[in-house]
Amino acid sequence: MAHKKAGGSTALGRDSKGQRLGVKVNDGQPINAGAIIIRQRGTKYHPGKNIVRAKDDTLYAKTSGVVKFSTKKLTSFTGHLRSKKIVNVVAK
Repeated sequence: MAHKKAGGSTALGRDSKGQRLGVKVNDGQPINAGAIIIRQRGTKYHPGKNIVRAKDDTLYAKTSGVVKFSTKKLTSFTGHLRSKKIVNVVAK
């Protein structure tokens, strides 16, 4: 008879790596064309001038310039006014 309990495996104990989401370049900082500005899930920030939204909702700079964040009141699909965060790249 064993004197110690067997150290079996468990179904728990695994964890995934972080996805490193968030703002990569802040307001007023210079950026090159093609650089990532924001990694996000869903459209918390919306693309503005000189910004491209990728399939996974990542926002990229289309041209070089300076990053500018702003808010804009837009109507949602229900007809209500909502304040949306817009990201733009302004030429130097």
